[in-house]
Amino acid sequence: MSEDHPSTPAHRSWFERLSQALSGEPRNIEELLDELRQAQANGLLSNDTLSMVEGAIDVADLTVSDVMVPRGQVVTLASDAPFADNLAIVIESGHSRFPVHGDEKDEILGILLAKDLLRCLADGVPADISQLLRPVALIPASKKLNVLLKEFRLSHNHMAIVVDEYGGVAGLITIEDVLEQIVGDIDDEHDDDDDDADSRQMTEVDGQWLVNALTPIAEFNERFGSAFLDEEFDTVGGMVTAEFGHLPEAGEEITLGGFNFHVNKADDRRVHQFIVRVHAN
Repeated sequence: MSEDHPSTPAHRSWFERLSQALSGEPRNIEELLDELRQAQANGLLSNDTLSMVEGAIDVADLTVSDVMVPRGQVVTLASDAPFADNLAIVIESGHSRFPVHGDEKDEILGILLAKDLLRCLADGVPADISQLLRPVALIPASKKLNVLLKEFRLSHNHMAIVVDEYGGVAGLITIEDVLEQIVGDIDDEHDDDDDDADSRQMTEVDGQWLVNALTPIAEFNERFGSAFLDEEFDTVGGMVTAEFGHLPEAGEEITLGGFNFHVNKADDRRVHQFIVRVHAN
């Protein structure tokens, strides 16, 4: 029998150890991961497989608030806006799903699928988007990602609106956001190939700062001695996007509180990074 056959003592020993770790309750997650990493080192698991297993385990410790798109970066449609205005937003953003709100942005009436809107256009029928809405799922920011993934699969929903303790909109999350925590970034033809900076990183380069959009406002204030409020928005990206009044594209910039925020990286879903310059007094 070949030495590489899985029934040889060396391989059987590893499988027995892994089986023991998986039977009943493992003594701890780190012990299980050690076995899996040893299997990868021995060529029994690929790097990609190990990364996905680690991602799946990590998901159990993450909540919706860890990965959701913040409120300030969510593209929404108004139910009473002119059809042409909403159509322009749909085309410009490139999204496939849109939360639709009533008189207030916290009043989410449902989800509009771009394909439903396009079907009306193809049929030559004037579209009343309030008649095209799909049901909306409202979830708390504290929900565990592994629980949400199961709910997405059972309900066949691909998007949920995240609400805060007062019932207001805190952001949104998609099934893609959850899956990316397991398998890594899922790029499409619209995504920027450049890797983003670490999610809360502020780096000085040639007298200006590269600031990730997910940097907490409190950390930004501590670094720069600024006094931006974090009552409505938690992150720099949410705050600055709200000042724009729309989802900005790379190259757009705005001055706020003595700082110039230049959008350095963005895609059709959110802003990723700013170049920040401090205005001289």
